[in-house]
Amino acid sequence: MSKKFKIAIFLFSLSISGFAQEKLSLREAISIALQNNYDIKISKNEIDIAKNNANIGNAGMLPTIDGTYTNGGSIQNTRQTPVTGEDRVIRGARSTNNSYGADLNWTIFDGFTMFANYDRLKELQKQGEVNARLTILTTVSDVIAAYYDVVRQQQLLIAADSAIDVSVWRTNIAKTKLELGRGSKLDVLTAQVDYNTDTSNFIQVKNFLQIAKVRLNQLMVRDIGTGFTVADSIDVDRGILFSKQAEIAEQQNPNVQNAFINQKIAALNLKSIKGARYPVIILNSGYSRAKSTSPTGFNQRFAANGFTYGVTASLNLFNGFLQRQQERNAKIDIENSTLNLSKTKLDVNSQLLTAYQNYATYLDLIKLEQRNVDIAKENLDITMAKYRLGSIAPLELREAQRNAIDAQNRFIEMQFQAKIAETTLKEISGNIDLSN
Repeated sequence: MSKKFKIAIFLFSLSISGFAQEKLSLREAISIALQNNYDIKISKNEIDIAKNNANIGNAGMLPTIDGTYTNGGSIQNTRQTPVTGEDRVIRGARSTNNSYGADLNWTIFDGFTMFANYDRLKELQKQGEVNARLTILTTVSDVIAAYYDVVRQQQLLIAADSAIDVSVWRTNIAKTKLELGRGSKLDVLTAQVDYNTDTSNFIQVKNFLQIAKVRLNQLMVRDIGTGFTVADSIDVDRGILFSKQAEIAEQQNPNVQNAFINQKIAALNLKSIKGARYPVIILNSGYSRAKSTSPTGFNQRFAANGFTYGVTASLNLFNGFLQRQQERNAKIDIENSTLNLSKTKLDVNSQLLTAYQNYATYLDLIKLEQRNVDIAKENLDITMAKYRLGSIAPLELREAQRNAIDAQNRFIEMQFQAKIAETTLKEISGNIDLSN
């Protein structure tokens, strides 16, 4: 069986297996990942926890009611000696006591600390939502990169296949020339070596394609062996403006939003600490009911029930200057949060500009490499025609073939890198289209 026939069978089996696989779009890949990804599920659970915590009861605004119940007794042997008369001896005297009640305590004023705590809990809830959104953006960005990596490897595989076609054609020409007495055995052997080199490259790229598919399946949290096909081209958004992305990032970047929230939390923490300078007023009330029996006591049976009520006010007069120390530290925290906000904005703008410069550069390189592909293809066609006529050496044909393949591979790589830069740009600005 000839090598050409073997490779034909190999390619045919590859194409046949593709027909049985699902066609996976980027939209579907993102949708599956959003439903299944473990990090997203964890972040959603953390949002639920933050929502549960953000209530007025957790902030200390509601009263507390405690119920109590007591039931007990005793068995005693007693001897009572009165001033006059005989001793009174009681054996196995059983006493019982039973009581129950409820107590209410309600802090109605604590220097506005409870309100600061409630606002802080709501900010923590917002922070949980921002963190969940950050997780979603990161996941979607990873899925987009993994999806187009599969597309890239698929295109590189096609390019590697075209290199094999040229090598097969060249080998056949060399063999024909040898049979006609116009060629040499060296040309045939050289052509076969180049053919084997191209076939080896094809097999390696095919392996890279399978690895890329495993990575995408992993991000979608499904069977990593699931087969699928993808789009046949890399679509790059060429209309992104830096000024627009910078404006969006100011409002939507999760890191900037988190820095804003941390600044608010620091201010609320100071408000809560200052509340200790005010008095604390607590209302208290209760109801209790009790009864007891004691055969040895003055009152053999006793029962009582009733309400209690009152108000308690307390004020911290001096605590060793801890109040002043805590307030100073809280003010420093506010200053740090403000500095962190400025730093975060600077970092985001730096990342955004870097990503945009990469994006713009790759767009220019796409245009350049597209021209190179056209030139290299035309050069290869001319070189192949000359080789057929015997007017050039095999080395020149191989060089033209390599130039054509390298140009095609660079063009594919520039498209992929431009897509990655585009995705990074939108991820930083918080503007990735989750539906795609």
